[in-house]
Amino acid sequence: MTEWFKEWFNEEYLALYPHRDAGDAERLVRLLQDALPWRAGWQVLDVGCGAGRHTRALEAAGARCIGLDLSATLLQRARLVTDAPLIRADMRYLPVRAASMDLTVNLFTSFGYFRTDQEHQRALGEMAATIRPGGWFVIDFLNAESVASTLVPRSNSESDGVPVEVTRRIVDAGRFVEKRIRMGGGREWLERVRLLTAAELEAMLQRASVSVELRFGDYDGGPLAAGRPRVILAGRRA
Repeated sequence: MTEWFKEWFNEEYLALYPHRDAGDAERLVRLLQDALPWRAGWQVLDVGCGAGRHTRALEAAGARCIGLDLSATLLQRARLVTDAPLIRADMRYLPVRAASMDLTVNLFTSFGYFRTDQEHQRALGEMAATIRPGGWFVIDFLNAESVASTLVPRSNSESDGVPVEVTRRIVDAGRFVEKRIRMGGGREWLERVRLLTAAELEAMLQRASVSVELRFGDYDGGPLAAGRPRVILAGRRA
């Protein structure tokens, strides 16, 4: 069975989610500049860079950035907005030299896509291994509790005049949120993301030799708390 994320991040994904804008990326990067001991010239790896909006914002902040994603379609779109080196790879097997980064980031819920937590742990370990000792890792993830409490079971919209029906449910004893996208012409796509809590993520990072020092609940630096939209954790590599 093909893993869902290998099929879904395509042109139809880009058409369905045109609102992924640069403004949110710039807000998050400003937060990182303010919260971390940021220096121009930092070598930064953007894992799950997608169409490149965070990579571009990181470069604008003075970073020497490398973008990495599994989707060839998204990397082609990223090439339109950044001159940074781009790598096509699976985050579970990163072709990046160990201890070569000042900062590695995984942003906008580009995580939690795998079937098992062993795979999630492996991916975090691979990302952490790219960071120099004392360097930083940042993950920006969904707030699992907020997702579960505000879930909209069904919605309907259009994409380029094509009807789109989206159904959402919590599955596997509350461990995953599943979104099924049905488009005109019988096309159907699946998103399935692990509902990892902040405490679970922090424990996994600790096992990957990252000690969390900073915690935020939104892109403006609000505290990590119930009802906040995001879980943003920043820690140092041992």
